[in-house]
Amino acid sequence: MEGFFLDLKTHAFLQHALLAGVLSGLACGVVGSYVVTRRISYIAGGIAHCVLGGIGAARYFQEVHGWKGFEPLYGALAAALLAAVIIGLVTLRAAEREDTAISALWALGMAAGIIFISQTPGYSADLVSYLFGNILLVGVRDLVLLGFLDALVVGLALFFYNGFLAVCFDEEFVRLRGVPASFYYLLLLALVALTVVILVSVVGIVLVIALLTLPAAVAGRFTKTLWGMMALATALSVAFTTGGLALSYGPNLPAGATTIVLAGLVYLAVTLGARLVKVKKNLYYHKKT
Repeated sequence: MEGFFLDLKTHAFLQHALLAGVLSGLACGVVGSYVVTRRISYIAGGIAHCVLGGIGAARYFQEVHGWKGFEPLYGALAAALLAAVIIGLVTLRAAEREDTAISALWALGMAAGIIFISQTPGYSADLVSYLFGNILLVGVRDLVLLGFLDALVVGLALFFYNGFLAVCFDEEFVRLRGVPASFYYLLLLALVALTVVILVSVVGIVLVIALLTLPAAVAGRFTKTLWGMMALATALSVAFTTGGLALSYGPNLPAGATTIVLAGLVYLAVTLGARLVKVKKNLYYHKKT
């Protein structure tokens, strides 16, 4: 770990990776709190796996047909937003088929992505990179786009804070009061889609949901307000991405996977610790009575 912080001063790619981790942590902490509170992690998973289709299509048209301006990140953005709209509309208008629609989009996006990438030079390396991320390859252009998406996500999430808060905790009451709950719900899914795109370059498609939910789930154990949950989840997300980078650097481990292992261990420790405290409190109560 010490080698990482020493090389950080001189290696630009490590500085880019660290900045990408900070940017992703900010969006992850804010939007992840909404995802955990609203309990839509399965929907977020469906959106995340549809991203591979957009990335695969972008790579295919860029390399095979010469569409040089069609970056993979743009394809990911288009696929994520399209999936968010489709899933949102199905959820609002045909709730009984929601899980089927999400599963279908999940599988279709992954399958389409694999087909496109298989027809593109460098198939195996690209597939592994997209599925599990490679934060060390983030460049200046990627950072600019990540910064723009990050500002958009956090700005919208905070600007519509009250609407999202109402939809997350009591959607039926909000509808009765005449508040456009459907609008806020679709906008929330769009923010989830944008955050997924940000996180794909950090931990990859497979591990996106873990980074989107684990920091917020840990933060929820220590805070009673959504604001507090967002702040603590953001701090934890940044700590996990930075810690994952530092721990993986020396042994040459995958940074994304190391980040998720770190987050998972902290989540398990906090969850088990909370259960032990609860058991001790119950034993103490029974002894007194």
